[in-house]
Amino acid sequence: MDFKLKIIDGKKHIFDITRGKYVPLTPEEAVRQSFLQLLLKKGYPQNLIKTEFTIKIGQNTGRPDITVFNRDGSVFMIVECKAPDVKLTSETVSQVASYNVTLDASYLVVTNGKTTYILQKQGNDFIPADKLPGYGEE
Repeated sequence: MDFKLKIIDGKKHIFDITRGKYVPLTPEEAVRQSFLQLLLKKGYPQNLIKTEFTIKIGQNTGRPDITVFNRDGSVFMIVECKAPDVKLTSETVSQVASYNVTLDASYLVVTNGKTTYILQKQGNDFIPADKLPGYGEE
């Protein structure tokens, strides 16, 4: 995958195509950018993907790493990225599920770049999915 890298103030930065700017290259950011490239390669429309925007969850706020929207503005998928050395736990899944209280997505994904869990909405529950869906698949 081709990433645009740049040194800014002595630190490595990577270009985030969804935000249209260079951001510090942390281990978590490397996972986020790799997952974004995977989504684009699978045909997900770049203009319907947002990264790191603030949402309200009750009295609190959250910042989903990657949110993929349907063409009607509803949410198709929420992705929570962690650094490769962070173990994915039920707390990681709870974090992405808390975003879903507000966003109501069809899919929830957690990844650390090594392990990826995909959950698909079925009724009021989420069940494990065996692969990343194509854009718009229910």
